[in-house]
Amino acid sequence: MTAAEVARLAGVGRAAVSNWRRRHEDFPAPAGGTDVSPLFALSEVEGWLRRQGKLAAANQRDWLWPHFDALGDRDRMGLAVAAVGAACLRGGPDRTPLPLPGLPDLAEPADPDLVDRAVEVARAEGPYETFEFLRGRWLDTHVRQISSTPGELAELMTALALPDGDAPSAGASAPAPTVLDPACGTGTLLSSALRRTAAQGRPAALLGQESAPTCAALAAVRLAFEYRAAAGSAGSAGSGPAAGSPPPAFPAPDIRTGDTLRADAFPDVRADAVVCNPPFNERDWGHDELAWDDRWAYGLPPRTESEIAWVQHALARLRPGGTAVLLMPPAAASRRAGRRIRSALLQRGALRAVVALPPGAAPPHGVALHLWVLRNPGDAPAPDCLLLVDAAGAQAPAGQPHAPQPADGRTGPDWPAVHAAVLDAWREFESRGEHTEDRPGRHRAVRVIDLLDDEVDLTPARHIPQGVAAGEAPDLGGRWDDLAAALRQADVLSADLRALGSPAGTAAPASSGDRPAAASPVGVPQTTVGDLLRSGHLSLHPGTSAHQPLVRDGEAPPGAVRVLTAADVLAGAEPSGWLPAAEVDPAWTVTRPGDVVVAVAPHHAATRVADGVPAVLGPQVHALRPDPGALDPWFLAGSLRSRANVRQAGTHASTTSRVDLRRMQLLRLPLAEQRRYGAAFQRLDAFERTVARAAAVGDDLVRSLTDALAAGLVPPEPEGAAGTG
Repeated sequence: MTAAEVARLAGVGRAAVSNWRRRHEDFPAPAGGTDVSPLFALSEVEGWLRRQGKLAAANQRDWLWPHFDALGDRDRMGLAVAAVGAACLRGGPDRTPLPLPGLPDLAEPADPDLVDRAVEVARAEGPYETFEFLRGRWLDTHVRQISSTPGELAELMTALALPDGDAPSAGASAPAPTVLDPACGTGTLLSSALRRTAAQGRPAALLGQESAPTCAALAAVRLAFEYRAAAGSAGSAGSGPAAGSPPPAFPAPDIRTGDTLRADAFPDVRADAVVCNPPFNERDWGHDELAWDDRWAYGLPPRTESEIAWVQHALARLRPGGTAVLLMPPAAASRRAGRRIRSALLQRGALRAVVALPPGAAPPHGVALHLWVLRNPGDAPAPDCLLLVDAAGAQAPAGQPHAPQPADGRTGPDWPAVHAAVLDAWREFESRGEHTEDRPGRHRAVRVIDLLDDEVDLTPARHIPQGVAAGEAPDLGGRWDDLAAALRQADVLSADLRALGSPAGTAAPASSGDRPAAASPVGVPQTTVGDLLRSGHLSLHPGTSAHQPLVRDGEAPPGAVRVLTAADVLAGAEPSGWLPAAEVDPAWTVTRPGDVVVAVAPHHAATRVADGVPAVLGPQVHALRPDPGALDPWFLAGSLRSRANVRQAGTHASTTSRVDLRRMQLLRLPLAEQRRYGAAFQRLDAFERTVARAAAVGDDLVRSLTDALAAGLVPPEPEGAAGTG
């Protein structure tokens, strides 16, 4: 385990761990790693902390996970986690009447000692909380092998499949709806369905099937906990989850293991709703052996269209009028191989809506996935329209707060805005059908006949006008004002910069552009960064990659320390990450005011002078810390940016090239003269940022004008100008 992990598990900062290593001779020696990023043996660190009495306040769940992680095998770890939850459910005061059918025998796991220890921790810190912590860490550890549905997306899918309008009125009774997930993973969609239907007063009968036994076991245990809690809430006042059996009308979840397409565990079920995040791009899904399967009512899915097979399976397991919501890859809406079945789905009224989600809504995060909303049409006449929704750019309206970023700092879709955009469009379409109002850039009800061409392309962006929505013309006047302000500021800054290039002006290094750095026009001697380092007038502080596993993205909260990467410096951007102050290791380079931050690419060098806000430096970034009595930081930063300097300091191998920072040169000038040059470099830096801002404002203005013209929101010429020549 790393020093950062030791700090997190002990509930202290990185600095405390560094102090322990220096002050306590009996602190465990590194068992591996490097001098910069040492690794320690878990058992040794845990034993030392216990002897020192430093483990009492630590979260015991945090110390459990490294022991599970040490099991190594993914399935062994997952089944051990499931065994912990099952032991809590079946034993002691936390037992539940819910059986766990169709699962491996979890009563005698392969790692009984570890399970027993986890159960003891669970008794102190909460059985469900402990199980969910371990399940979440297992998923995080194997995120590249196991794809799970984000909770916000699961809530959206269940809201589409189980609308509030279907809930019984007060005093009325209704049978519990049946919800099926034929590829349930660890049960996120079924968990969302249980919470939603329990809140509606009619907890659903949950049916799930999963091909991976470990995921099925975790799903069953998870839903058993949540079923018990919901059953307790549905019981009489004062009776908790363990007070007895749930009411007879409250059906228990049924999770089974198996390949849904080849060996359907629920062939006779006709569910009220199906929610599913199926596997994508499968080739061996059973095309040949299932060629005559009666589920293919809309045509045999092509071998390359496994997702269409899941769509038809979902429809086959719905009652007439039931709704299915499936997460789909965007290519499924347009691939030629599936156009015949898409056409049949449209003509028979089975496909009711296609929703384009923002990138990052679910793995794979780089792709804007789709939701398909389907309905078993039964004998009802086919509707005339398909709803297409483009929620890829959904965001909170002006004047309303945006969704808060997650605690881990990761950025993602504005889920409240996405939910509002999708659900508002769906509710309007359900009530108004073909009379649904078109919203350019957002949603449109398209006539089925208009979609039945040679392609049957159902991609929302191809059919929704991508202009600005009606009544939402952009503030073009404000954008023109912003551009004018930026240009005025650039003009002001340029006034005293023009003299640098004039014969009467004072020549500065910036004006000599592409001249070799050694060829000073006034014969001023040169020095190098290496010489300044050796003389002690300059110190070099490299960045590190040791903090990368801990870095959070997004806006930094108050008190956090920003993280500056090479990409940030080269792009002239603000720091892109942050760290809690307690996790910053004293050994890492943190900028001070006056530091010159340098990042070099093969043919480019970027510099900036650090301000008063500290930042941790990432790999390939260096801080040059000048002696303020010998070097001016702005003079140093400006000199190192010279293109001629980059060329002469370049080194080349057979297939690569790089810039050697120590070989970069600058004029050897008295400090007072350096400050004159530094002031010019500082004005030039301000001018560069102002010009970049003007370019960005101008680009935004051009895009806004283009969108407004394309949407017909502004006339192509001023009134009265037509025909004036």
